[in-house]
Amino acid sequence: MNNDYQNYFPQTDSATLTNRLSAIMRRVYVKMTLALLVTAFVAYFCSQSLEVIKFFANNPFMMWILLGVELLIVIGVSGGINRLSSSAATGLFYLFAVVNGLMLFPIVLAYTGESIAKTFFITAGVFGGMSVYGYFTSRDLTRMGSLLIMALIGLIICSVVNIFLHSDTMGWIISIAGVLIFIGLTAWDTQQIKRMALQAPDEAVSKLATIGALTLYLDFINLFLYLLRFFGQRD
Repeated sequence: MNNDYQNYFPQTDSATLTNRLSAIMRRVYVKMTLALLVTAFVAYFCSQSLEVIKFFANNPFMMWILLGVELLIVIGVSGGINRLSSSAATGLFYLFAVVNGLMLFPIVLAYTGESIAKTFFITAGVFGGMSVYGYFTSRDLTRMGSLLIMALIGLIICSVVNIFLHSDTMGWIISIAGVLIFIGLTAWDTQQIKRMALQAPDEAVSKLATIGALTLYLDFINLFLYLLRFFGQRD
């Protein structure tokens, strides 16, 4: 472990720091995995419910409302984490997973189950590899992270513009860029979470695990959606 980390806990030996860090990161990944399972269950359940399908078909504006709810939850958890209790932050995180399942259930209808499963495992492999890299690398990814955030803003702007242009070529370019951006963000976010875990006091660990899980959950979901453009097969 880098000796700089000892500055945060000068009275703690390296082995204890390593165990503490491992325990925190394990909580992050467990929360993230549970949220992915919640999203998958909700998406599958909704895709099998004729009533749900009819409701959203007759009320397409509901997707925009759900998108707004998602944005509010992310802003609420990220911006208000210090004011929220640990249980409230965790509850909002899993509520976000439920809402995202509602947002994503049309994908289950649009693509074959086999291609969704294949894309999921590809995403899990890529995500896992980049997260491991971000965790163990001694390279400072701060500069890369700043560039990726700027690229992400550009990606969002291009995606909004393409809603009106309906350009297939731009759509493919956006998808390629999206895959590359979220591959990089997975490594950067993992390193950032690791650094915060090393500095966090014990009473803040639960909240940190929630924020970290939300961040990596978003990386995973977005990477999955962009990869689905390449590996997904329509029903």
